[in-house]
Amino acid sequence: MFSKLLYIIGKNTINFIYKIGDWSIFQIKILFLLFKPPYRIRVLSEQLKFIGYESIGVIFLTSFFTGMVEAVQLYNGFHKFGVEDFMGYTIFISIVKELGPVFASLMVVSRGVSAYAAELGSMRVTEQIDALDVMAVDSKHYLIVPRILATIIAMPLLILFFDAVANFSAYFISTVSLDVNGYKYLDNIRQFAEFKDINQSFVKGLVFGYLISAIGTYIGYFTTGGAKGVGKSTTIAVVIASIAVFIADYILSTIFLVYG
Repeated sequence: MFSKLLYIIGKNTINFIYKIGDWSIFQIKILFLLFKPPYRIRVLSEQLKFIGYESIGVIFLTSFFTGMVEAVQLYNGFHKFGVEDFMGYTIFISIVKELGPVFASLMVVSRGVSAYAAELGSMRVTEQIDALDVMAVDSKHYLIVPRILATIIAMPLLILFFDAVANFSAYFISTVSLDVNGYKYLDNIRQFAEFKDINQSFVKGLVFGYLISAIGTYIGYFTTGGAKGVGKSTTIAVVIASIAVFIADYILSTIFLVYG
């Protein structure tokens, strides 16, 4: 029984290391394709519209209610000590540094990256990708590169939009419903907030955008098993991309903390 458990753990560990290595090699190949013509501007603009513009609605709703919920929850704690006027900076920094990048990325994962995996997976099992390769069209360059570039470009902008809406909704609910002094709320942010706080949010957007798109396209591109395989690939892509966001967030937050 114990030996079987060790076998399962060892086998899964080796498979995991193999997949990480295979994914890394694949990404190196994609990296060179990023700078290789032809530059498919039309395809890139279509992907930007899909992953960026069409994600604004879900980002807006998520950010609006996130800001209000955080304001209500923090008010409960700050009010006990009579320092609710200092809520502004705490809400601002938590949204800009953590909630904005993570929540916005998770929304894009659930809406966009799942679609990447499903679309590429369907093309793989129906042999459309093979048909592109037969016609001497580099399928990786045509299908994967525009999606990765579009997500890298759109993700920081979506995160900044999330930050702005969430902070506005937090300010609105704090001043209108919770009777917090609006001037002191904003003055608190002006005194302590720094440009590097927003810069950290932007950097996280670039990293998260690359990670989630690279994971989603890779899993979709190598889908097998017909329709059932497409569903499985989509689920795996969402789960792994979401986990990658949390891991990368911890690593980047630690780096920013150490090196400022």
